[in-house]
Amino acid sequence: MMRIAPAGRLLAVAAAASLALTACGGGGDTAAEQSGTAAPSTAASSAPAAAGDGTLTIGTVLPQTGSLAFLGPPEFAGVDQAVKEINEAGGVLGKPVEKQHTDSGDTTTNIASQSVDKLLAQKADAIIGAASSSVSESIIDKITGAGVVQFSPANTSDKFSTISDNGLYFRTAPPDKLQGRVLGDLIAADGNDTIGIMAMQDSYGSGLADQVTKTAEEAGASVVERVDYDPKAAEFSADVAKIKAKNPKAIVLIGFEEGAKVVAELVKQGLTADKHKWYMVDGNMSNTNYLKMPKGTLKGVKGTIPGAEAPDAFRKKLLELNPELDDFTYAAESYDATNLIALAAEAAKDDTGKSIAAKLPEVSKGGEKCKSFKECADLLKAGKDIDYDGVSGPIEFNEAGDPAVATIGVYEYGDDNKYPGKALEYRTGNIEG
Repeated sequence: MMRIAPAGRLLAVAAAASLALTACGGGGDTAAEQSGTAAPSTAASSAPAAAGDGTLTIGTVLPQTGSLAFLGPPEFAGVDQAVKEINEAGGVLGKPVEKQHTDSGDTTTNIASQSVDKLLAQKADAIIGAASSSVSESIIDKITGAGVVQFSPANTSDKFSTISDNGLYFRTAPPDKLQGRVLGDLIAADGNDTIGIMAMQDSYGSGLADQVTKTAEEAGASVVERVDYDPKAAEFSADVAKIKAKNPKAIVLIGFEEGAKVVAELVKQGLTADKHKWYMVDGNMSNTNYLKMPKGTLKGVKGTIPGAEAPDAFRKKLLELNPELDDFTYAAESYDATNLIALAAEAAKDDTGKSIAAKLPEVSKGGEKCKSFKECADLLKAGKDIDYDGVSGPIEFNEAGDPAVATIGVYEYGDDNKYPGKALEYRTGNIEG
């Protein structure tokens, strides 16, 4: 189950705050058995055995193009910064870590599959990505079937908690059941008793919409209309008209870059943010098209983004690598994913995917706390058990390879329509599978 509490301070949250939080996914054990998922520590041992070549090679399949291309720069920067620090500290197994960046594209292309083929041919031991849950679904069998670790900094679909992965899939981003719970509580706390939802029809959109619906209805609100739309549609007038017909107090928008077209249609049909409360999510909050809209179009719109606030010192390091960086979404998660892979290989004294996966849970919890690769690696070399606490949070993998503890940020747009807006609060949730 999940227990959510605001990080740092408790906000008054109407009836929603007093709700008992329910079990994850409605019967997690049964679902896990049906899907064939096993705990990383045990399933990893059944992955194809192979002797490492002594050089840890990390590949990335992250968005350089496609609907989530705005997430690429901070994710690549997070990986690059971690590899830089790891190699400055002596590398892994006494050798520099090698990295290979590739594009994930999106689900409209076959770029991700081609990128994975390239990385496997280059003998990648672990692959970081994809950002999109649907893209990761399309390549997970190819990666984990080859005995390689797949580690996403941004996948949030609940499906990955029970997906068949040979114990080789991990993520630093929390499942959508946490973001959906926070968003649902937020909507209810804002006094909205009628809600309309527009969600893109894929594992990310539909899964997040399901959790928002569940949470909001537990709080006494009613979802009066839900439209799961085709994100490739040329226009969304009919979809928005269905929402307009029910005149909800709150409108929840769950999608990617097509969100700009949805917003334009809402405005066209008179469902503006000053008349209805809009809520958005990590996939559609950042879109340069919003900046082209009239000032105030998104004023007061709230949204949720997984992850704790990136510390100033961390942002400064990334800006030294990429001075043009203006967004840090999932940068910390990418940085932590890279460090954890390296530490797991160091702890295993082997760079194969099987060995890395077996050690990832171990280096993330239960030992002496440390916050950098160098600090943690020094402890490992001294024979100590470690507990890596990262920039994105304490992480601590559960049996599904999900972070057992995670944070969701709540943001609000100002008059300039600029992402991510003002940070209102950060809520931390403990997830128990």
